[in-house]
Amino acid sequence: QVQLVESGGGLVQYGGSLRLSCAAGGSTFDYYAIGWFRQAPGKEREGVSYISSLDDDARTYYADYVKGRFTVSRDSAKNLVYLQMNSLKPEDTDVYYCAATQNSDLVTPLADYEYDYWGQGTQVTVSS
Repeated sequence: QVQLVESGGGLVQYGGSLRLSCAAGGSTFDYYAIGWFRQAPGKEREGVSYISSLDDDARTYYADYVKGRFTVSRDSAKNLVYLQMNSLKPEDTDVYYCAATQNSDLVTPLADYEYDYWGQGTQVTVSS
């Protein structure tokens, strides 16, 4: 079992940047695919980005609404996965979650049901 902890959220102005981190306790991250999701109160959770495991070449995938602005990456030495968020907009305001799965054969990598482990989330607020 892997425990996930997100960090790096906060308040930022329109057009600013934040880098979120997802840390794994109890396991090595390298062999997990990681998804980033976000959710606002009263709204459905939506997929943001995905990075496959290291042995699956750390392939990345992004939702259209963040493509070109967000970048997901892995740091094996620190056992972390990052979500770099640039050109932030007020509509990016949400609680952001990372999720993990050992399944390397995801059909829909931005669907929350593909993931087995979840963090508690970190709040991102973008002011206009």
